Amino acid sequence: MTPPFENFTGIVEPGSLEARLLARLDPHKLPRHVAIIMDGNGRWARQRGLPRVKGHSAGIKAVRATVETSVRLDIPVLTLYAFSVENWKRPMSEVNTLMELLKEYLRKELPEIQENDIRFHAIGRIHELPRSVRRELRHVEQESRFNRGMKMVLALNYSGRAELVDAFNSLLLQGRTRRVSETEVQRSLYTGDLPDPDLLVRTSGEMRISNFLLWQIAYSEIYVTDVLWPDFRSHHLLESILAYQKRERRYGGIRSRSLQGAR
Repeated sequence: MTPPFENFTGIVEPGSLEARLLARLDPHKLPRHVAIIMDGNGRWARQRGLPRVKGHSAGIKAVRATVETSVRLDIPVLTLYAFSVENWKRPMSEVNTLMELLKEYLRKELPEIQENDIRFHAIGRIHELPRSVRRELRHVEQESRFNRGMKMVLALNYSGRAELVDAFNSLLLQGRTRRVSETEVQRSLYTGDLPDPDLLVRTSGEMRISNFLLWQIAYSEIYVTDVLWPDFRSHHLLESILAYQKRERRYGGIRSRSLQGAR
């Protein structure tokens, strides 16, 4: 029988925190879809007396660690909230730096994406992004389109409310003149071909969802950590999944034992 988490063999040092966390995880109860609100870059930089953009640069290491760990766990879908519609309100110098960092990340990580058989996809109002960014996104999507491993989704120029507006307008353009079902709305979302997130992780300790996947997280388990995104590493993701596995997901129902006890 194949041992669980064999993809970590030779990577995780025996007795390390990662090894201890892996030993406690149930390989049969892993989330199908993990979504992450990557928050805390600016605060990380401020604590070190650095410009905010240095926090964004440092956050790339956390992205790499998270993607690598998710691939090794065989998680089918990982969605990262990288840039919101509201982020355009930031100073233009910061926005421009973010766009340059994004292009650099895509160019540098494409070999790793290919090597790990990752299918890359971007969601959001991509058509409003700078042309050079759109070109890099299309290139990585095209190059990875036949890969069969984990689907990595990057939410860019994304807003949960905007996504719903776009979904409803899409239905209107299809000539819908009658009531629509939840299934039809679901299929019209940017994530129409993906399962809803089982686990939503937010870093930096903020207790809000920031207009992210409003429809999709209706029954997601939410995990908030005080760790700032640039400091987020493999063991932090493992801790979030372990917390997820300890929860009972009832989707609005109750346990059968409770039903029996109420009789």
